Amino acid sequence: MLSSHYLEGCLSNSTLYVPEVFADCICEQLIKKGRVFVLLLTTPYYFQLVRERERERDMGKGGSHGGEEREENMAAWLLGVNTLKIQPFKLPTLGPDDVRVRMKAVGICGSDVHYLKTLRLADFVVKEPMVIGHECAGIIEEVGSEVKKLVVGDRVALEPGISCWRCDLCKEGRYNLCPDMKFFATPPVHGSLANQVVHPADLCFKLPDNVSLEEGAMCEPLSVGVHACRRANIGPETNVLIMGAGPIGLVTMLSARAFGAPKIAIVDVDETRLSVARRLGTDEIVKVSTDIQDVAEEVIQINRAMGGRVDVTFDCAGFNKTMSTALNATRPGGKVCLIGMGHHEMTVPLTPAAAREVDVIGVFRYKNTWPLCLEFLRSGKIDVKPLITHRFGFSQEEVEEAFETSARGGNAIKVMFNL
Repeated sequence: MLSSHYLEGCLSNSTLYVPEVFADCICEQLIKKGRVFVLLLTTPYYFQLVRERERERDMGKGGSHGGEEREENMAAWLLGVNTLKIQPFKLPTLGPDDVRVRMKAVGICGSDVHYLKTLRLADFVVKEPMVIGHECAGIIEEVGSEVKKLVVGDRVALEPGISCWRCDLCKEGRYNLCPDMKFFATPPVHGSLANQVVHPADLCFKLPDNVSLEEGAMCEPLSVGVHACRRANIGPETNVLIMGAGPIGLVTMLSARAFGAPKIAIVDVDETRLSVARRLGTDEIVKVSTDIQDVAEEVIQINRAMGGRVDVTFDCAGFNKTMSTALNATRPGGKVCLIGMGHHEMTVPLTPAAAREVDVIGVFRYKNTWPLCLEFLRSGKIDVKPLITHRFGFSQEEVEEAFETSARGGNAIKVMFNL
């Protein structure tokens, strides 16, 4: 029999690791009282239970599967290829610098659809169930003890990436490249298509009174275009070509105009999307084929449509053909910004481009863009509302239908959930 002094020591610990020989008597005296959690060091259950406890404590993943709360929090879980289920989502404990946000608007990104269809995007692979979604805005329901600038009831747009702020890249201000980034719905981190999420307060940006929650959620894709325009130094003397009239191509076009680009042409294979680009204010549209043999002829069409030089090209698709077109269409000394990630590897004419000193610039996500995005929206310099073409509620049937709608493309640009 173990001494009462030893047992009192046990009672001061929430988790007790003991040899199996002592487990029976401790189980009888302590577990029934609900005072400790005993792990048998010599059994395989030890490892399973440790993993479960670590998962529940893991703030980096943003929550865990199941659990009881004051109100059952539900989320859209990616469980396998083409398999989404609304299931309970246990939130992590609210930290002193965190806020708990009730999601009100969540958009579907092309990356979300890619994960649904293939369980991977570039080097990111879904290996276990994951909550989907990262374009989001909501209303604050609880604030941590150290949060000073936000209060319950504030409407906020959420920047979805949590960087470490310790590595050299973070210290240089390029936190979007942080190797330890924890980004909504980038495996293994859970996303935001849920009733509620917990997030750092300094990554939640208060919406101006005249900016809706849906527009707040659109700050995420808009940030990609804003960051790209900053990387390329777009200004009033920069003529811009955009490859791809999907959601990212369109927000890049809107951003380039807001940055002062005097002439913008946009290229796509789809007539419907080109017509949308025209309505949103692009100067020229060029319909192209998917055949890489047509690049030379299409570059002539693009230059004719531009009526002059192409200073910067944004490839918002990321395919062999679009990048080849971009490199050939851009003037000597110009820039090509690669935004899209359609192909993991590409074969493109880099040597001729290098001979013309065409700079190739990578664009990955964004940094420090939310304040400018919100100012563009507040001032009316950018209007993202026409991009939202479809809206759905948050039921199992509607979640499935929304992702099917987004995956089909056609006249769907941005599909938005209203929670």
